[in-house]
Amino acid sequence: MSKKSGQIAQRIESFRGQDLDAHYLGFFDCFNRQLFYEAHDVLEELWLADRRGLNGDFYKGLIQLAGAFVHLQKDRLRPAGALFQLARCNLAKYGPVHERLAVPVVIELIDRWQRWLEASQFSTNPLNRRPGPGLRLLPDRD
Repeated sequence: MSKKSGQIAQRIESFRGQDLDAHYLGFFDCFNRQLFYEAHDVLEELWLADRRGLNGDFYKGLIQLAGAFVHLQKDRLRPAGALFQLARCNLAKYGPVHERLAVPVVIELIDRWQRWLEASQFSTNPLNRRPGPGLRLLPDRD
């Protein structure tokens, strides 16, 4: 096991045995704590196993969303904008609820951050002026 795999295993341990994959749940935990690089890493393991499956583009879109915020954390505003667009395209293929995520809510989040970047012509980092984003899963309907 690589060092990276060991770190991911530690991040997702508390989510094992739940109704959704531990990597998926770990993504949201990391994302909501503004650990965007880690969110990307955690979900990438799940995406690699299903990249050509039914959820491939969905996971890819979430990874791209986290990646956009990694770019914002590093003040790389144009690359962030490009990843927001890619994430939007991939996530728009799903919905309105997929894997207990309200896809239109995520698309609105993407559009809002993209508008903030474009309004400043990619000269002002909205992450420096606004609270970081958060994502919530919908409750299980069972």
